[in-house]
Amino acid sequence: MIQDNITKVLQNIESACKRSHRSKEEVLLIAVSKTKPIEMLKEAYEAGIREFGENKVQELCDKEEKVKDFKTFHNQPESTEKQPDNSTNDIHWHMIGHLQRNKVKYIVDKVTLIHSVDSLRLAEQIDIEAKKKGILVDILIEINIASEESKFGVKPSEAEELIREISGLSSVRIKGLMTVAPYTENAEENRTYFKKMHQLYVDIKEKNIDNVTMKILSMGMTGDYEVAIEEGSTMVRVGTGIFGERNYSE
Repeated sequence: MIQDNITKVLQNIESACKRSHRSKEEVLLIAVSKTKPIEMLKEAYEAGIREFGENKVQELCDKEEKVKDFKTFHNQPESTEKQPDNSTNDIHWHMIGHLQRNKVKYIVDKVTLIHSVDSLRLAEQIDIEAKKKGILVDILIEINIASEESKFGVKPSEAEELIREISGLSSVRIKGLMTVAPYTENAEENRTYFKKMHQLYVDIKEKNIDNVTMKILSMGMTGDYEVAIEEGSTMVRVGTGIFGERNYSE
């Protein structure tokens, strides 16, 4: 089932890229494995998935340890800068859920990317923990694009100021933006939010802020990732579309 689901998602990504005259290589698929057992992650891994996203620190840490059994080959780093130690296997972990400052220390050297930074205080804590381990940590700034009270994220109007503040931290690197669009049965209803996100992404990119490289626009989930891709997403986070409905009782 998981193999078939992944194949379908990848086909949908390719189709969305064609419709928007983009290359499928421009979009990275993250399998959101929250609440899923390690056996299902292994199925996804065997089907070619290497990017996994988790919402909770404890679950990410537990799974990061268990998947070391999946060991295959090592990814070669793109630069000589010291990165988080993913050398035990070729899996990359993404922290996509709300991150509390007191839990940063547990994941800072385990993740490839933290998607959910929405305050200077959180970024400063990441910077502190990164310095302790002698690493650089890549982050995204989370934007509450629809101004939902139930969602985390900075207001679009406050994004540039926050980015400029965080850009001064030496062990944190801003790589782009992330958003969680409103839940909807009709993906088209989120197109306007994705358009706004892309415009914000472009506007900030054009500012050429030091220590900020707008390369990643993380938006789109199971119900709306095709629309998100059509509007410029470079990273989609798909859970239910790969693993099926979540089981929160475990």
